[in-house]
Amino acid sequence: MEKFNKRIEKKIRGGFLLKKYDYLIVGAGLFGAVFAHEMTKTGKKCLVIDKREHIAGNIYCENVEGINVHKYGAHIFHTSNKEVWDYVNQFAEFNNYINSPVARYKDELYNLPFNMNTFSKMFNIVTPAEAKAKIQAEIEELGITEPKNLEEQALSLVGRSVYEKLVKGYTEKQWGRDCKELPAFIIKRLPLRFIYDNNYFNDRFQGIPMGGYTAIVEKMLEGSDIFLNTDYYEFRKEKPDIATKTVYTGMLDQYFGYKYGVLEYRSVRFETEKLDMENYQGNAVVNYTEREIPYTRIIEHKHFEYGTQPVTVISREYPSEWKLGEEPYYPVNNEKNEEIAEKYRALAAAEKDVIFGGRLGEYRYYDMDKVIEAALKVVKEETGI
Repeated sequence: MEKFNKRIEKKIRGGFLLKKYDYLIVGAGLFGAVFAHEMTKTGKKCLVIDKREHIAGNIYCENVEGINVHKYGAHIFHTSNKEVWDYVNQFAEFNNYINSPVARYKDELYNLPFNMNTFSKMFNIVTPAEAKAKIQAEIEELGITEPKNLEEQALSLVGRSVYEKLVKGYTEKQWGRDCKELPAFIIKRLPLRFIYDNNYFNDRFQGIPMGGYTAIVEKMLEGSDIFLNTDYYEFRKEKPDIATKTVYTGMLDQYFGYKYGVLEYRSVRFETEKLDMENYQGNAVVNYTEREIPYTRIIEHKHFEYGTQPVTVISREYPSEWKLGEEPYYPVNNEKNEEIAEKYRALAAAEKDVIFGGRLGEYRYYDMDKVIEAALKVVKEETGI
């Protein structure tokens, strides 16, 4: 990454901003990088700017003593789209990592997602029929027919044992309020798998790029000019005619001056530390489901790539109430925000020579594979190929 930054600085000093570009790409994350890569292959000139000091957006990995630290939280690539899987594999070799988080409640450990390993330990049973009977008995005993809040909704879906140990505290930390104060519609379903399988995802393809995600984005951006530590809104005042078209992956509402109000986001913060031990928790992701423990999970990064380093790096993840000016992570997909977002999307569709993309630019929750799908679709629309 240091070598990459030196290359960028050399270009900046060389005065490349005097050029005229085909595309100004706002954001060096996955959407912008895929678009830049594909358009550069067709001979187009792309300038990529980012307000951060690094490329790769929220999938940025920082190397700490040979460990690729997922700076903005755990990112496991998974997809059932073979075209996308083949596409991303041209930039890196992926390992065979399977996302199998563990939940810790007090001194008890449970496998996630909710499956027969979870139920076997929780109810001291063996067969799927026994597990179903235990859960159904708890649901019937509660007799909830019309859930009035999230707590009642969850209880009516999974019963008291699973709810109290694995859902309640974790959810309350995520939302910053009691489950009785949260609306029922937040949880539509809680999948229960009556098989012994700890694979969190159902997708056909899954893994972590060996060497981290930053190297993938660096390869995608070869052939593009990059300018980091750059605020788009200041930059466009200084260079309004720098490019024929703009690809915008920043906040949708910000682009239009919050004309219809501020869209809401969920945010998280991380406390990361290096520990002088080989292995802290034995798994990449451990969720802490008690309300009393302030963080929602601990990520031990070396386990994503089966690291054997003599040290380890962990990140405690804390939910954070998002305020304007803070780093947005996920759109809040509720009726109120969706109504506002639709108004902004209508403005975006009418905007001349600007393409809006990515989680923030479209105000949609996208997994990484869906970001790549969306970017490739836009490329096809632009090139007609």
